[in-house]
Amino acid sequence: MKISLNWLKEYLKIDLDVEEICQILTSIGLEVAGYEQIESIKGGLKGLVIGEVKTCEAHPDSDHLHITTVDLGDGRLTPIVCGAPNVAAGQKVVVATIGTVLYDGDKEFVIKKSKIRGQESEGMICAEDEIGIGHDHKGIIVLPQSAETGMPAAEYYGITSDYAIEIDITPNRVDGASHLGVARDLAAYLKQSRDIDYSLPSVEAFAPDSNTAGLTIEVLRPEACPRYAGVCIEGVEVKESPEWLRTRLKAIGLNPINNIVDITNFILFELGQPLHSFDKDKVKGNKVVIRSFPTGTPFVTLDGIERKLDENDLMVCNAEEPMCIAGVFGGLESGITEQTTNVFLESACFDPVFVRKTARRHGINTDASFRFERGTDPNLVIYALKRAALLIKELAGGKITSDIIDIYPNPVQDFEVEVKYAHIDRLIGKQIGKENIKKILKSLEIKIVREDDEKLMLLIPPYRVDVRREADVIEDILRIYGFNNIEVPAKVNSTLSYSEKPDDYRLKNVIGDLLAANGFNEIMNNSLTKAAYFEGLETYKPENTVMLFNPLSSDLNAMRQSLLFGGLETIAYNINRKSHNLRLFEFGKVYTFHKKEGDNHLKQYQEENRLALFISGHKNTASWNSREVSSDFFTLKAYGEMVLSRLGLQSDYLTTEENNQDIFREGLDYSQNGKHLLSIGVVSSKLLKAFDIGQDVYYADFSWENILKTLKNHTITFRPLPKFPAVKRDLALLLDKKISFKEVKEIALRTEKHLLKNVSLFDVYEGEKLGADKKSYAVSFTLQDDEKTLTDKQIDKIMNKLIGTYKHLLQAEIR
Repeated sequence: MKISLNWLKEYLKIDLDVEEICQILTSIGLEVAGYEQIESIKGGLKGLVIGEVKTCEAHPDSDHLHITTVDLGDGRLTPIVCGAPNVAAGQKVVVATIGTVLYDGDKEFVIKKSKIRGQESEGMICAEDEIGIGHDHKGIIVLPQSAETGMPAAEYYGITSDYAIEIDITPNRVDGASHLGVARDLAAYLKQSRDIDYSLPSVEAFAPDSNTAGLTIEVLRPEACPRYAGVCIEGVEVKESPEWLRTRLKAIGLNPINNIVDITNFILFELGQPLHSFDKDKVKGNKVVIRSFPTGTPFVTLDGIERKLDENDLMVCNAEEPMCIAGVFGGLESGITEQTTNVFLESACFDPVFVRKTARRHGINTDASFRFERGTDPNLVIYALKRAALLIKELAGGKITSDIIDIYPNPVQDFEVEVKYAHIDRLIGKQIGKENIKKILKSLEIKIVREDDEKLMLLIPPYRVDVRREADVIEDILRIYGFNNIEVPAKVNSTLSYSEKPDDYRLKNVIGDLLAANGFNEIMNNSLTKAAYFEGLETYKPENTVMLFNPLSSDLNAMRQSLLFGGLETIAYNINRKSHNLRLFEFGKVYTFHKKEGDNHLKQYQEENRLALFISGHKNTASWNSREVSSDFFTLKAYGEMVLSRLGLQSDYLTTEENNQDIFREGLDYSQNGKHLLSIGVVSSKLLKAFDIGQDVYYADFSWENILKTLKNHTITFRPLPKFPAVKRDLALLLDKKISFKEVKEIALRTEKHLLKNVSLFDVYEGEKLGADKKSYAVSFTLQDDEKTLTDKQIDKIMNKLIGTYKHLLQAEIR
């Protein structure tokens, strides 16, 4: 939200510079994101002065140039060559002196001392369009003789300079979403060191000129509209707003529309109270009704879009039809136009929940809904209405033809909070004194109704919707007292804490560092996703999707069941931008819903931590000594097993099974003691096509929760490096085609449990000479004894034992 410094100073008489104001606002919770200088004319007419032309003669070498001497009030005559046809001696003119920067749109040029056809020129006599005060270029500006020679042009034209301060309003500080709110908070801070207060324009002049309007108001949904007020102004003229009002709105980034609409916008940003103006002649039945309509009722808003209403959308209606979505957006048919002569002006306080739900339902976010959603001040409704009515009468003419109609059956009371001095001292970390506390509370417009030596009973004004607890009050006291005024203690009190083993946070950092060191980039995708991704899948069933009750859009209407689809979105995004070789990883949570009759509703929702790896494209880029090599399934398999190994889960103790999930073309599942740890595979062509990805994607899905549970029971033991050498022996086994290497390896490890350290496959051969149903495995066996060197006799005994076992169990032949 933008605040105009000049506008702010109308309510708070301060002489602080913009830097100091920004520092104070940030320190008291209205964080300033930045500020910029605003000038009513670009450049602020700097370097331009009023001059008097003393002499004017024709240029000897030109038929249209003139040689002039100009008095600029500096005690000398300045020579200037001028090409304007209307220049003459005795004129008061605007002169751009040497070094002045002039602007032509986004272009700028600097006035320099020069020679024009042999004659020196030390400035330029300006036309309107050259300095930005008009569009005329027929000749130079000729000022009245009363203009003072040497006066800066900025002073003569009354050029103003302002600062627009950008404040990042947090959701709880809607009281600061106006110039009044900022002035009020700034005054509370400054009151601690000086006698100062903010003030608002008087509305005592408000009085109806007559009571002929005859309009009535009825509120049928009082729970959604605690207060509704209105007034009628007739005989107005809709036209352009005056310069001061347009300047105020432009300073905060708003485009002026017309005087009526501009006044309601002005009040919104002045007081934080949204108003709405209706064409009174379009209020059918001369009656305003606050009600709801049946679900599905069509309504066309100001943007020309037809929307279907919900039965809980609060509407401002006439006697026959809706005119406005209350607190959110106006209707197309009842707004102010150039033909409007009679106005009904609305000022209300709507329930934040109703407004918030309606705005989300229709996907509408306006300045009015922003404030109503967070809570407006019901006590400001009438003041804002009077202030706007007086401005309309002043700027648009007309007469106030009704008393203020105020429907306020249950006035909102100040909120009562008890605060103990001991709690203030404890939470602030310092004793700031009882009198100081009471002074700060008074500056914040918080009333003290009872007090004793230990506590205070306070009444909080309704506009402070964020102050409802003792801690909130203490926070308010501290921000005005100043966080920087709390001294840093000389010692730090701390307690020792022991993190649960295994340490989830540390392990994530270890694995993240490992993957980053191997060329992976971390991604972080939105937990919200598209429910349509899960349609037709068995792995992630649609009925298990956690749906959002009030989604922002159809693309963000569900919680993700898997990290896969966010990763595919990221891959598609990168490929579309010519980044084809990708290695990505993501730590994130996934969410599922499993309906169980009679079960606790909350227990039906599950949240689980996952780790996902994605590989696509080539392993490396081509260079003079290597060619591009495509990534494949085994590239991912190596990285997946590397992660498990780094966590201490050796693949020798894992169970692997081929998976046939519908998200993979082919893949593997890893588990230990019945707990699923990892699924890896090649993403199915159907999914890749849905994301318009034209290259293979390899995906690994780690069940981080199960990994942590497995590590909890995992014992780490120390074993020194063996001192004695290992021995390798190879066998070529002729086997049936249906026998996998997995079976060969498992049989070997069962047969020799002590000295056999590793079994690896280094060659596979199939051919006509072996037979149609045969294949040959070349297998390497590593043998080692930690206590002594193996003898040939021991090695031969083990190998013969293995050969015998293979012949018996697999009907293998030794080649």
